[in-house]
Amino acid sequence: MLRPIRRALLSVSDKTGLVEFARELATRYGVELVATGGTKKALQEANLPVKDVAEITNFPEILDGRVKTLHPAIFAGLLAKRSDPKHMQTLGVHRLPEFDLVVCNLYPFEQVSQIVGVSEAEVIENIDIGGPTMIRAAAKNYEAVTVLVNPTDYPLLLAELKASKGQTQMAFRRRCASEAFVRVAEYDNAIKDHFDDTIALEEQDSGGTLSAIFMPMFELAQRLRYGENPHQQAMFYRESPRPTHPCIANAEQLHGKELSFNNILDLDAALNLAREFTEPAAVVVKHGNPCGAAIAPTLVQAYNMAWDGDPLSAFGGILAFNKTVDKPTAAALTNGDRFVECVVAPDYEPVALEMLTNWKKNVRLLSTGPLTGVARGRDFRRVDGGLLVQARDVGADDAGKWQKATTVAPTPEQKRWLWFAWLVCKHVKSNGIVLASGSKTGPECAVVGVGAGQMSRVDSTNIAIQKAGHRARGSVLASDAFFPFKDNIESAAAAGIVAVVQPGGSQRDQESVDAANTNSLPMMFTGVRHFRH
Repeated sequence: MLRPIRRALLSVSDKTGLVEFARELATRYGVELVATGGTKKALQEANLPVKDVAEITNFPEILDGRVKTLHPAIFAGLLAKRSDPKHMQTLGVHRLPEFDLVVCNLYPFEQVSQIVGVSEAEVIENIDIGGPTMIRAAAKNYEAVTVLVNPTDYPLLLAELKASKGQTQMAFRRRCASEAFVRVAEYDNAIKDHFDDTIALEEQDSGGTLSAIFMPMFELAQRLRYGENPHQQAMFYRESPRPTHPCIANAEQLHGKELSFNNILDLDAALNLAREFTEPAAVVVKHGNPCGAAIAPTLVQAYNMAWDGDPLSAFGGILAFNKTVDKPTAAALTNGDRFVECVVAPDYEPVALEMLTNWKKNVRLLSTGPLTGVARGRDFRRVDGGLLVQARDVGADDAGKWQKATTVAPTPEQKRWLWFAWLVCKHVKSNGIVLASGSKTGPECAVVGVGAGQMSRVDSTNIAIQKAGHRARGSVLASDAFFPFKDNIESAAAAGIVAVVQPGGSQRDQESVDAANTNSLPMMFTGVRHFRH
């Protein structure tokens, strides 16, 4: 069913494209414009004919603008069923106008609530009341009313009016109504999240408070060719409202073929480990686990050390940096027969980007912008019939709180290596074991062996030692959880490992401590576990 647009109600916070859009409505299609305060002012300054909402309601804006459209004269014209004679008669008796179009985007609550240092009073004033109510009313009556909630939709409506000679089709109005209800739900969810976060701060809960009803919102970021396997359909959705911190969901792809489902998972894992460090860092991830990681005075040094952690596994992996990729790093990456699927970094020097784009046409290059600390928020894990939600594993580590469990203490350089190994181990699938070593005088540290995802912790220990080979001697060991038996310590000592860090907390801790003392092996307890299932 086609419906003409004769009268439009406009109330927008974001005035992008407003004047040009309203001019088209008024001059080309003869639409009468009705608007609220700031919107009316913008249209008047553009010399467009516009009525104030107060001319319709015969009632002024009150309470500092908190009440302006909440009036029967507005909502009757939005909600009246055009096909119902009684509804139309009521409009006539009370001399109430019909509205055929609502153009409304909401107060910028999401943006304001993210401003550092913003007052709670200002946040509250940016909770829109009249806007969502108008949007819902117009969307409910989509059989007669068109509703637009985003400036990007203005060209779509103008194209619809051009194609339908000043009218809109039912299918178009229904799509607009669907988008409108999604926007209101997204907006309400952002407000709920703000209150949850405020409560968490008041209760000193760094993980955030979860409501009895959990309502995550996501928007389509990318259609994927397939999922983990070719027979599985897949999409990539980004949190809505869009995250403000640098992350894979916000990264810009600069080069290469489209990302796959598995690429995105590995990129996220690699980036989250790389951002753990302030020193120049490089990380190589394969199938969700780091097979190489290093920090060094320069990025190219970190890259070479990370690749040498496990060159066989690194081939075809995902590479992440925490600093801008420079020419020496790009030269090292493109030299020889090394191959990676993707590279993600905060940025690339122009010459480095040119070298990498000319290296392989399919390699995917992504930039995130400067990495500002670790990612926060919540982790989701789907199970059949439900969803597991938890705070991210951040903020729990403090080397100053580690406890010496053995008679002998690690040397300063060993403790520095242990800290590096501990941070890497946090990103290894459980049971996770990481071996690392580094310079005795400089900041360099690198992974030399990883044991990941084994059902037995001693198997993970032995795999890490096997991966390290001769480099195990003189390295340190980090375990993501406690040792239930002394066999892990005995294997480590036999391989020449020189220090160990683990959470502690096992009923058999003393057994491991005794084994470490017997082998003069320093061991630290962190008091923090880092399972990653």
